[in-house]
Amino acid sequence: MTDKIIQSLRFVAAAHSNLIGDSRFYFQLALVILLVFQFVLTVRVAIARQVSQQDRSQETYRQQQRPPEDPALIARGQGLYGIHCRGCHGVDLRGGDLGGPNLLRSQLVLRDEQGESIWPVIRDGQTTAGVSSMPAQSLAQDDAEAVAAFIRSVLAKAERQGAPPSADRTVELDILVGDPGTGKVYFLDNCSSCHSATGDLAGIATEISDAKTLQNTWVRGRRRGTLRPSVTVSVTQPSGVRVGGQLERLDDFFVLLSDSNGRLRSFRRDGDVPTVEISDPLGRHTELLSIYTDKNIHDVTAYLVTLK
Repeated sequence: MTDKIIQSLRFVAAAHSNLIGDSRFYFQLALVILLVFQFVLTVRVAIARQVSQQDRSQETYRQQQRPPEDPALIARGQGLYGIHCRGCHGVDLRGGDLGGPNLLRSQLVLRDEQGESIWPVIRDGQTTAGVSSMPAQSLAQDDAEAVAAFIRSVLAKAERQGAPPSADRTVELDILVGDPGTGKVYFLDNCSSCHSATGDLAGIATEISDAKTLQNTWVRGRRRGTLRPSVTVSVTQPSGVRVGGQLERLDDFFVLLSDSNGRLRSFRRDGDVPTVEISDPLGRHTELLSIYTDKNIHDVTAYLVTLK
């Protein structure tokens, strides 16, 4: 670049050699020098900005700068995370098969210091437009703070920009660690009212041969990518008139449904009047999400893989 600038100056000087002593020559030479100086300054500013951005890209998040936390607290949080959070947020926090968001990119999680940001979401749940809702979790505050500590410990080891784990930290899942006999007992006690090993689940392990996919399918209650079964509602008015249809909305004040003709019907609620009965094919699956232990899930999966 410097050589080109020198050549340009020599060219100007040669082109105006007959004007040496003429004020026009000095004016044009000064103009060229000014333009060259401006060009060099612009280039230097651009290079400095690029270097600054590269240096900034090497910076780490707050969670990667904090001192290590209590290993016992992290271990307890990891166990609780596996029971209550892994199905939605994944074993590596990058989102699970039940539709939870990537926690490694969550600004709420990145801002958390001692669980003060994560605890309210665990306690109250969260609903965000266009994103799957998170139900409230049955965790005490100290347990929720242990989960937060585990999440922060993972963030402390995460790659920049919430990247997946490096090759040397690839997480290997061992799905089949449960007891099939115990899983069968649990299945008969909690699932047999809707499902049967010789009926709808006959040959399920042959149909879904991957243990992880099978586990996610039965916990979710349906295959990934399939539509959720409709929730139906029956409204019985004080007069005895009963109206049923697909539930569209339900709160403490109104119930909205669409009848068999596709018409929307709304009913005002006042306490228990009218009588509202909900039928949700996946209702029990939703209830069990906050009840399952890690062992329950592993045991049932170990039992289901025998149904070939």
